Amino acid sequence: MTTESGNPQTTAPPARSAKRALVGRLSWGLADQAASSISNFVVGIYVARSLGVTAFGVFSLAWVTYGVVLNVSRGLATDPLVVRFSGVSDASWRGAVARSTGTALGVGAALGAASVVAGLALGGRVGPAFVCLGVMLPGLLLQDAWRFSFFAAGAGRKAFVNDVVWGVALVPAMVVAARVDSVAAFVLAWGASATVAAGYGYVQSGIRPRLGEARGWLREQRDLGYRYLVENVSLSGASQLRAYGLGAIVGLGAVGAVRGAELLMGPFLAVLMGLSLVTVPEAARVLRRAPHRLGRFCLLLGGGQAAGALLWGAALLLMPDRLGELVLGDVWHSSARLIVPITLGVAGAGLGTGAAAGLRALGAARRSLRCQLFASAGYVGGGLGGAAVAGTVGSAWGVAAATVSGSAVWWLQLRSALREHRQNPIPEVRTS
Repeated sequence: MTTESGNPQTTAPPARSAKRALVGRLSWGLADQAASSISNFVVGIYVARSLGVTAFGVFSLAWVTYGVVLNVSRGLATDPLVVRFSGVSDASWRGAVARSTGTALGVGAALGAASVVAGLALGGRVGPAFVCLGVMLPGLLLQDAWRFSFFAAGAGRKAFVNDVVWGVALVPAMVVAARVDSVAAFVLAWGASATVAAGYGYVQSGIRPRLGEARGWLREQRDLGYRYLVENVSLSGASQLRAYGLGAIVGLGAVGAVRGAELLMGPFLAVLMGLSLVTVPEAARVLRRAPHRLGRFCLLLGGGQAAGALLWGAALLLMPDRLGELVLGDVWHSSARLIVPITLGVAGAGLGTGAAAGLRALGAARRSLRCQLFASAGYVGGGLGGAAVAGTVGSAWGVAAATVSGSAVWWLQLRSALREHRQNPIPEVRTS
């Protein structure tokens, strides 16, 4: 092929360069998720072995509550950031990051205060954990916001380094918490180390979070932000309702058993929880540069995660009891019975997240909200209905069935959204 002037037109080197850049960004994303997975896994294992199944159930309630708050922050602050400010000019990105991280900090302060009040009102074994969680929420949410911000800029290396800083800070914090030997101490150690990483995020970026501009950010991003808020909260809220309901129906030990089984699937669950750090910005780039490849990108993404989860679950089934006891202590015997249903649930969720990334990149917030509400209702209904019928094992199988069904809905909606985009390719992306 030649240009009008007769000179050969060479497109291969730019194409190869784009592929190398994509591989580089995904590699840093995988490295970051590995660091995050290891930190979460080590915290869970350390707490489970230190406290036993019942106290670990209390820690798990604080953990899933944090998941709800985290998803509030992501929906309002950082999900719109990665959809609309991935691959934009540096000036545009820096302005958006200042407002987005300020919003995350504000969410942490407001919901942290609510957690403190709730903890004081609850008292008993659960209350102190929620008080400590509330104190630590601003730092936890700001650290997560820096990760999103770096991936939106294609600077996954900085996100990876930030997570490594958190992991390094966790070591002395956990040692101190083990000496105190209480759930509250472990929550404080976990949150304090995240706050150290949040401070380092400011050093890395040179951007000061603008808390005073949070209201303006929410107003500008309201068309996506509030839908993503409902979508995200329905996801994490379903997990929280299932945990609370399981504790009420079966007991706190059942909550600890489920959390123990999830820890065994930790590498994949951590990837799913933080998937939008890597996949939504990349899906948005694919949509801008080669929209006809978006469906294939999402299928490879989801299929790869599902296959990986199944392989990991098969390896767990072959793990000797002695090794399981070494990892989880007394929690192992309760958790081992849940490996098969939880593996199937994670595989189904992994497949669905491929479609979810595509819907986010397309800005199809109505469709993704519809999918998430369906999936969340199924998660709660299957988890609590199964618990009522067959205890902890029944709850795990109910969740697995609901997750696989929800994945099918995600893919049906993505197919419809891609068809609409081909017929009317009007981008929703805003970069200023």
